[in-house]
Amino acid sequence: MSNAEVIASRLLTFNQMYSYEKRLQTFSEWPFREDCQCTPELMAKAGFVHCPSENEPDVACCFYCLRELEGWEPEDNPWSEHAKRSPNCAFLHMEKTFDKLTAIEYFQLEQERLHVAYGQTDRCSQQKVYNLRAPLGRAHLLLCVGPPLGSPHLTPEEALPHTPASPPLSIPSFHT
Repeated sequence: MSNAEVIASRLLTFNQMYSYEKRLQTFSEWPFREDCQCTPELMAKAGFVHCPSENEPDVACCFYCLRELEGWEPEDNPWSEHAKRSPNCAFLHMEKTFDKLTAIEYFQLEQERLHVAYGQTDRCSQQKVYNLRAPLGRAHLLLCVGPPLGSPHLTPEEALPHTPASPPLSIPSFHT
């Protein structure tokens, strides 16, 4: 699978990982359980999802910034490791839990998540603009989705393919 396909797959799958409980469920085969800093509970609280491979049973990936970390040691603190490797991850700097977000805050985070996934954090590529005025009532928000400027000519539809096999996107509940 190409890097773009991995990113697209994770963006779609990890969209459902806003929930701590769903992240925790991914750690059923996590090798560190007791007498350590990187327990499944602490890993999930720090935003990680367990995504092991045959050769790397301890790979964890932040559902938000998609930063993959491996080679965990029992004394590794998930929050510290996450901050060292991805200091600009918005998940680390949130002041509220996802269930307390307003609709606008949620969509702003999603916009940032897409930009981070495509290596773009400063400006919108303007390739695809979604006007979210109707779903949000009086609120108005433009959500720009697409690859970073200067990248190979990849449309958002190509980058985030929607196929019948793709899981439906679920938006967590939030306050209006």
